[in-house]
Amino acid sequence: MPANRNVLAFVMAGGEGSRLHPLTANRCKPAVPFNGKHRIVDFVLSNLVNSEIYSIYLLVQYKSQSLIEHVRHSWTMARFIPQQFITVVPPQMRHGPAWFQGTADAVYQNLHLIESMQPDIVAVFGADHIYRMDVRQMIDFHVKSNAHASVATIPVPLDECNQFGIVHVDDDHRIIDFKEKPATTQPMPGSRTHALASMGNYIFNADVLLRQLKRMHESGETDFGKHILPAMVNSHKLVAYDFATNEIPGTEPYEEHAYWRDVGTIDAYYQAHFDTLGAQPRFRMTNRRWPIYASPDQAESAQIENGVINRSVVGSGSIIDGAELDHAMLRRSVLVERGARLEHCIVMERSRIGRGARIRRAIIDQDNDIPPDERIGFDLEQDRRRFPITPSGIVVVPAGAYPAISIHPPFLAPMDEDAQFGEAVPRMELAA
Repeated sequence: MPANRNVLAFVMAGGEGSRLHPLTANRCKPAVPFNGKHRIVDFVLSNLVNSEIYSIYLLVQYKSQSLIEHVRHSWTMARFIPQQFITVVPPQMRHGPAWFQGTADAVYQNLHLIESMQPDIVAVFGADHIYRMDVRQMIDFHVKSNAHASVATIPVPLDECNQFGIVHVDDDHRIIDFKEKPATTQPMPGSRTHALASMGNYIFNADVLLRQLKRMHESGETDFGKHILPAMVNSHKLVAYDFATNEIPGTEPYEEHAYWRDVGTIDAYYQAHFDTLGAQPRFRMTNRRWPIYASPDQAESAQIENGVINRSVVGSGSIIDGAELDHAMLRRSVLVERGARLEHCIVMERSRIGRGARIRRAIIDQDNDIPPDERIGFDLEQDRRRFPITPSGIVVVPAGAYPAISIHPPFLAPMDEDAQFGEAVPRMELAA
């Protein structure tokens, strides 16, 4: 393997995200907003780019238009360097009239991209997680181990093993068993409470991957976790890369070491937001040495007329006019009117919280005009008749559930990738 390894990355961004509904009613899971100005897909793309991996194919499928627009606006690579690109690839149907049937089938349908690039290494990464990772460290481990394939791993509680691919390893990190989402499993060595789980991030020798994808297609198999990796355990050298050994420059001592969250459910998505809050958060969004890149932001700065704000994020173009925010996360162009109170809430673009409204433990998707004196999150039985509610009691207000009643602007909400094409972006007025 040459010292300067040629790496091609595939990012699996086709997930439907049914467990994140209604946030995925009109967008795919990787396009779901996160924190003040990011989307979930920004984390894997930032990790790859920060790791100096610049040849990236983003494989999309379900409800992908907002993701395509986001990548077009936010992830333009230098056009004069052919090997540096982030390209969105929908199903090409080169092998028949079928969408991607699984993660491995998605890559198989794009074998020509590997064959034309002729990389040494192919990285296959998921697009659904919140984390920082130096991918080059995993590649170095892969090469030093003389592995055919490597799987990034992290401990998970035994009662969550049915949500992950679970691996068992020997003393040299070699994978001796791989089971996708088993009902039960044995704990990992040295633990009684945790098993070793796949993070859905894989490194392959390119020639090995090509052979395995062709073999898989002939036998009708479609998925890395269910088919390819378990079959390779006995025929190839698979190793488990310990994510806890990954070192990220600029990480503060107070941050959770090896922070990684699968935000596949509303509850996990909600909690991950609040892991980023505070002066000493579990996961700090602002790391200049390993940034998580966001979409360009042309909006004006946030404006605070007055109010009480405790441990909150206020996105650009937002206005707070005599309101109370306690553990609130506002994305761009949100108006919170006088006397309103938000407690442990996430509010997305171009929404208005009316005078005197009280909302707690809720996610308000974009383009909602919450009426004055509305109550959300206080009577869950009443809320359940109107909105989805998670097992932990998080109320989710879908996009546009409260249609806008005012379009006269004191400020202009910037065009967003989720906005309807050809329609005016809603504008809001500051109450007198």
